[in-house]
Amino acid sequence: MGAITDNADLWVEALLGTLKLFFGGGLLALVLGTIVGAMRVSPVPIARAVGTFYVNTIRNTPLTLVFFGFAFALPPLIGVRASGGNEVLFAIGALGVYTATYVAETIRSGINTVPVGQAEAARAIGLTFGQVMTLVVLPQAFRSVIPPMMSVFIALLKNTTVAAGFSVLNLGSMRDWLSERGENQLVVILWMLVFFVVLVLLLSWAQRTLENRWRVAR
Repeated sequence: MGAITDNADLWVEALLGTLKLFFGGGLLALVLGTIVGAMRVSPVPIARAVGTFYVNTIRNTPLTLVFFGFAFALPPLIGVRASGGNEVLFAIGALGVYTATYVAETIRSGINTVPVGQAEAARAIGLTFGQVMTLVVLPQAFRSVIPPMMSVFIALLKNTTVAAGFSVLNLGSMRDWLSERGENQLVVILWMLVFFVVLVLLLSWAQRTLENRWRVAR
C-alpha cells in the first residue's frame, strides 16, 4: 500500500487526468461519430464519400500517429503552442477524432437495424432527412447498439494511456513518475491494473443498467 499512500496526491491527479481524457474524448467522439455515422447513410453522395473517407483514413491510422499529428502538426497550423497546459486539449482531440470512427461505424450498424419502412413512412409524411434521423432512426439505433458502443468506450479508456507519451499526466504515466521516486515498478504497474479494472467494471455496470432501461422489445 505504500506506493499508494505515500503518493496519494499524484495518484489522484493521475486518475483525474485519465477521467478528463476519457470524458472529453468520449463526448467529442460521440458527437462527431454520430454526425459521421449519419453521413455514412445519407442519400447525398458527397456526404457518404466524406464520411467513408474519414472513417477509412483515421481508423486505419495508428493512434500514436494521430497523437503526433495533434501534438506537432496541428499547433503550428492554428498558431497555438502544444505546451503550457494545452497538452490535455490536444490529447482529448486526438482521442475523440480517432474514437469517432468506431462510434460512427457502431451507429451505422444500429441504423441498419431500424426497419426501412419506418424511415420511408416518416419521409412520406413530409419529414426531411435530418428530421427522420433525429426523431425516428437515431433514437432506436442508440438503443440497439449499447453493448458494442460500450466496448468502444472501454477501448477509449485504455487508449488514454497513449497520452502518457505526450507529457499528459494520467494513470498510464504513473510508472515513469513513481520510478523517479524510487517506487517498485512492478508494484506500481499492478496498482495501475487495479485502477483500470475498477474503471472498466464501472463501465460494464453502466452498460447493464442502460440495457435494462432501454432494452429493445423483440
